[in-house]
Amino acid sequence: MTTHEFPSDAARQASGSPVEPSPRSSPGAPPAPGAPAPPAASPSPHTTRVDLTGRTALVTGAASGIGRACALRLAAAGASVRLVDVDGAALAELSALGAGQVVELDLTDLDAAEEAARGADIVVNNAGVQTVAAVQDFPPERFSLILRLMVESPFRVVRGALPHMYESGWGRIVNISSVHGLRASAFKSAYVAAKHGLEGFSKVVALEGAPHGVTSNCVNPGYVRTPLVERQIAEQARAHGLPEEQVLSDVLLARTPLKRLIEPTEVAEMVAYLCSDDASFVNGASLPIDGAWSSS
Repeated sequence: MTTHEFPSDAARQASGSPVEPSPRSSPGAPPAPGAPAPPAASPSPHTTRVDLTGRTALVTGAASGIGRACALRLAAAGASVRLVDVDGAALAELSALGAGQVVELDLTDLDAAEEAARGADIVVNNAGVQTVAAVQDFPPERFSLILRLMVESPFRVVRGALPHMYESGWGRIVNISSVHGLRASAFKSAYVAAKHGLEGFSKVVALEGAPHGVTSNCVNPGYVRTPLVERQIAEQARAHGLPEEQVLSDVLLARTPLKRLIEPTEVAEMVAYLCSDDASFVNGASLPIDGAWSSS
């Protein structure tokens, strides 16, 4: 079940979001005479309330960034989450927060990746890496690794999960793509190729899975506040001799009308919605969260 709700002031403060006074009165003032009482504060900081009790979710790249946010969000919705990443220490810290079960795994081990997904009701393919280089300078072995991790591994994960999903008549596959799955950028040949490949794969799974109650969708963020993006900002600043703030505004966000990084929790909220029963007719879609970058 999915409902829409607004976070309480306390919840917004906890998340770092600004809290604005009600337009009905000044801060701290009592309600005006005859004014209706304010609604009770919502107990949840989430826009979308999703009940995934009894579902098993697998999240790859769960140790940080988008994956971590997705794992926490799905766990909060009641799912039993398998936390998949190569960083065992970070997974242990996440598991200690109650986010799920640690599965320390190198996803380029494709047989192991497929096995880890067996019995999952929900798959979030998120793991990825980035290398920035001109095509003629791009290391061939790095190109192969990126496609193995970001195209072949999602295929094997989904391949492992589908038999259980088909048997139960329900499944959700969410592939964390990118605006680079819809648009290209120079010097990112492997990443752009991988994300375009993931997009095509996701659509095929949507067609095959539809008769079995399984949906497959892509979420397409722009630049998200993750360790990967923060490393890119630092590297670009060194390469161009610019302050990091200028790299962010003039390089990374040059084509983005909304001039800020996306927060991982914003992506996770979209993922949670796609895993809900209310999203059963959202299938084969690519959903940008890019501040209108792909519209420019």
